Amino acid sequence: MSGGRHRAVLVLTNPYDVTADVVLRILADRRVPVVRVDPGADLRTGASLSATYRTNGQWGTLRTPSRELDITDVRSVWVRRPSPYEAPPGLADHDAKFVSAQAFWGTGGILACLPGAHYVNHPWRIRNAEYKPAQLAAAARCGFLVPDTVITADPDEAREFCANQPGGAVYKPLWDSRYRNAEGTAQQVWVRGVDPSEITEAVSACPHLFQAKVPKVFDVRVTAVGDRLFGVRIDSPDLDWRHRQDLMTCTPVEIPEAVARPVAAYLAELGLVFGAFDFAVTSDGAWYFFECNANGQWAWQPAETTAAIADALADQLEKGSDT
Repeated sequence: MSGGRHRAVLVLTNPYDVTADVVLRILADRRVPVVRVDPGADLRTGASLSATYRTNGQWGTLRTPSRELDITDVRSVWVRRPSPYEAPPGLADHDAKFVSAQAFWGTGGILACLPGAHYVNHPWRIRNAEYKPAQLAAAARCGFLVPDTVITADPDEAREFCANQPGGAVYKPLWDSRYRNAEGTAQQVWVRGVDPSEITEAVSACPHLFQAKVPKVFDVRVTAVGDRLFGVRIDSPDLDWRHRQDLMTCTPVEIPEAVARPVAAYLAELGLVFGAFDFAVTSDGAWYFFECNANGQWAWQPAETTAAIADALADQLEKGSDT
């Protein structure tokens, strides 16, 4: 396939990603060619990928059971929710680790360097943007209000910080790590309030994030797709609205210019096209930045917001690179 409007959109995601389906239906209606693949799984079960690099250029082919794609003729790449790179079953542990690492660096490297492709978002940009310290530092530079925060493995420093917050403090995990209790039951680590007396020497095992508790009236999710912003107000009885989403209500909300400007600056600084920003809003109208997920979910929002985000993503993928 060649020529502008016939160049394909490559979608990297797992087969259970129903959020991707929303956008792919729009692209199908627009007659935009799409190749969907889950490289961490499909390349072990019937798909193949090869690339050649020489002084005079690069070329290669991605083959799936139904499509063949020239990897130098990709319009856009949507990095959604691909499976991790894992080894085929049955390998010894040391072999499995070697194979999965080679797949990550080899396959992942090929797919991250497709010439002329427009990435939403580039996988290396996604990873760089996932570090909470980097998010907080970038947010402050870009002009957001950022709650006082300490990241430390020093129990005394943690206790002192929490004791000095007049409105209280909260604990947040630095990464959504898998966690099982002593009985082996999987548990989600939610944002929770912290009393200084609760902080023990166990904090010294790893860095912990403690943050001043924002006296919020409600939360806001701002989904950014390029220069288009979609705001939803979230009212929840919980400190962490993700905990019991069946109890929250969502309504569209206007995004002040004082927030829209830092959003644009943040995306530019981290090289992102898409970002899911979380804010807390106080009674005096101050918007405090919590985080930005460079690959966040968005189809849980009100139907009209979800549809608008899907259209905006389809527009980004259809237009391809500006270069």
